[in-house]
Amino acid sequence: MRGFLSTALLGFVTYIIFTGSVTPYDLATGAIVAIITGALMGKFLVRSDAKALNLVRWLWGAIYFVWYMLVAETKAHLDVMARIITGNVNPGIVRVPIRVNTDYAKTLVANSITNTPGTVVVDMDENYLYVNWINVTSEDPERAREKISADFEKFAKRMFE
Repeated sequence: MRGFLSTALLGFVTYIIFTGSVTPYDLATGAIVAIITGALMGKFLVRSDAKALNLVRWLWGAIYFVWYMLVAETKAHLDVMARIITGNVNPGIVRVPIRVNTDYAKTLVANSITNTPGTVVVDMDENYLYVNWINVTSEDPERAREKISADFEKFAKRMFE
């Protein structure tokens, strides 16, 4: 069953993290939930267990999570707070080229942009994201990409391509 093991493992780890407990009851319940999730969803979520269980990809995911939470989010929050205080905004929607290929990578980039204060992906197609940006500094797609999505794409490529 393609994807069963990697989906079940991720489901189990997620369950234990969210419950915050490693009691025998929670471990057993987590295993049951993980087995059911892996059996029902694995074939839809994972194309190859070898790629999904690759530890290098998981390491890049952990590095991305720490970088995103400590660097990207902090910078964006401080920028938006300064704009609220000063009223210095130049909102608009910009077309941003996307340079990742897989659906997973595109989803990570789009979600990262949307979850970062000051930007929201409002639409996307095969080659572009359309981003509502609180402070449009350039309407040139390449410059907008450098400001908005280039860092996210670096990590997405390492994790999903």
